[in-house]
Amino acid sequence: MPAAQATLAALAGATMGTTWSARLALPAGRTEDAARQAIQSALDEVVAQMSTWEADSDITRYNQATAGWQILPSAFFHVLHHALALAEDSGGAYDPTVGPLVNAWGFGPHQRAFEPPSAGVIEAASARCGWQRVQLDTERQAAHQPGGVYLDLSSIAKGYGVDRAGMALDALGVTQYLVEVGGELRARGKRPDGQPWRVAIEVPDASDSHAMALPLEDRSIATSGDYRRHAGTGDARYAHTIDPRTGRPVRNNVASVSVLHPGCMQADALATVLTVLGETDGLVYARRHDLAALFILRDADAYRVIATPAFQALALSR
Repeated sequence: MPAAQATLAALAGATMGTTWSARLALPAGRTEDAARQAIQSALDEVVAQMSTWEADSDITRYNQATAGWQILPSAFFHVLHHALALAEDSGGAYDPTVGPLVNAWGFGPHQRAFEPPSAGVIEAASARCGWQRVQLDTERQAAHQPGGVYLDLSSIAKGYGVDRAGMALDALGVTQYLVEVGGELRARGKRPDGQPWRVAIEVPDASDSHAMALPLEDRSIATSGDYRRHAGTGDARYAHTIDPRTGRPVRNNVASVSVLHPGCMQADALATVLTVLGETDGLVYARRHDLAALFILRDADAYRVIATPAFQALALSR
């Protein structure tokens, strides 16, 4: 839509324990309040279905259910279906049943003063995990709770929320926007001045400085890193990302991974997969799947950046 027929808007709000923001060109007849309410409603629905922090959410009901089949809302089922497929494809480097381990390490809804769990606690939590334990019935949109499974979709639900916020704007006829939730972004079209939306990838040291900026058009970007949320200090510093295969926080030289993808749900989850896999296996996985990924690696005294061919092609294409 030509800029002359659109109103520029910058909106913001709160969701998922963080903030959301949107920059958009409002079509004639659409108001900022309508756009704000559409985004907030979309995000509130994701929280109501997939937040383990909400006592009455659909995921909490599933996690507390006794053994048996549970009918899920369509959005919840869609995200879980994708998460389980990614768990299988990644050889368990991604696992939506990792919740007991997340909680054991103090990163869940009932956070506590950090103290590493004992080997016994880790073993007991690991025994409750395993993506293979969850069966899906696509026809009924149901998931089987075998008993004791605790789903945690934190590494994918935020990205899905970004997608849903974008879809809410699409439904309003907005064709130019950049929407963001907690650092995960989705762009549609160009800015009203004809230039692409531009996003920055942070240096993973919590300094708010930028490693690079790149254009984003009709695509999403998500970043996984250990520099924003962690526990402990020094040699006892633990990232919040848990490796489901070991039951322990990831400890490798990956400071952050950013993934470009048409869907933010996919970008969000894939960034976690690549973080868990680490430099060598992560790059092999990314190249095998032709993923557009940027790895920022932490060496002894400096950061090292590796971009996959697909990322280089997108970053340099405009």
